[in-house]
Amino acid sequence: MVDIKTIGVIGGGTMGNGIAHVAAKSGFRVVLLEIEQALIERALSTISRNLDREVAKNKITESDKSSAIQRITGTTNSAAMVEADFVIEAVVENLEVKSKIFGKLDEVVRPGIILASNTSSISITRIASKTKRADKVIGMHFMNPVPVMTLVEVVRGLATSDETFQATKQLAEAMGKTPVEVSDYPGFVSNRVLMPMINEAIYCVMEGVGTPEAIDQVMKLGMNHPIGPLALADLIGLDVCLDIMEVIHGGLGDTKYRACPLLRKMVDAGYLGRKSGRGFYQY
Repeated sequence: MVDIKTIGVIGGGTMGNGIAHVAAKSGFRVVLLEIEQALIERALSTISRNLDREVAKNKITESDKSSAIQRITGTTNSAAMVEADFVIEAVVENLEVKSKIFGKLDEVVRPGIILASNTSSISITRIASKTKRADKVIGMHFMNPVPVMTLVEVVRGLATSDETFQATKQLAEAMGKTPVEVSDYPGFVSNRVLMPMINEAIYCVMEGVGTPEAIDQVMKLGMNHPIGPLALADLIGLDVCLDIMEVIHGGLGDTKYRACPLLRKMVDAGYLGRKSGRGFYQY
C-alpha cells in the first residue's frame, strides 16, 4: 500500500465530517479544509458528538475518542493540503464547484498523490479532466451516515490507473469499509438503482396512490427495507435527490430518469426534508 499517514478532507458537511471521523478513528492524521472557521468548529463538534455515541455504546473508549479528535486539524487554507498523502473531496454535488476544487488541488497537492471524490453521481472522468493527473483521480463514494455504513463505491474514471484503484481499495479497507468496484456511469450503482425508486415513490404520492406513510410502510414491511423511500429522501435531502436525478437523466438521456414534478415543486418551496424541518414528513 502507498504510505498514507495524512488524509486531506475537503468539506466538513455531513459527508466530510463523517469521512474525517472514520479516518481519524482509524489512526490517520486528518487535515480538514473548510471555507470558514465557523464551519470547521461545527464539523468538529459533530464529530465529537458522534464519537460520544460510540463511547456510550462501548464501541470505543474515552481515550480512543480524544486520540481521534487530536488527529484532526481544521484549516481554511488550501495550501495545507501539501501535507496530505491522499485527498478526499466531499463538497456539494455540483460539477462546476468540484471542477474548480480539483483544478486548485492539482496545483497544491504533491505530484503523484491520489485525489478522490465522494461524488454520488457526477462523472469521475469529467472531474479528472480538470487535472494534469487523471490517472490519479478516482471516486470514493461513502454512504451516509459514514461512521455507520460500511460500503464505499470505488469508481474508476476512464484514465484511473490500476495502482490508484488498488491504493484506494486498501485505504477504504484500512478505514474499516468494504470497497466495491463500479464503473463511471451516471449515478454509479447505488444511486442509479436507489434514486429512480425514490422518484417512483414520489410519483405515487403525486398521483394519490398512497400517503407517504402508506408507501413507506409497504416498502418496510413488504420489501424488508429498514427505512421507507420517502423518509430516506427526507434524510438525504430532496434537493440532493433532485440533483442526482438531473445528473442521471442528463447523462443517460432516458425519460425514465426524469425527476417527478412534485419533487421539483417541493425543492422550489424549500421543503428539503430533515435539514429544513419539512419534506414528506414534518421534523
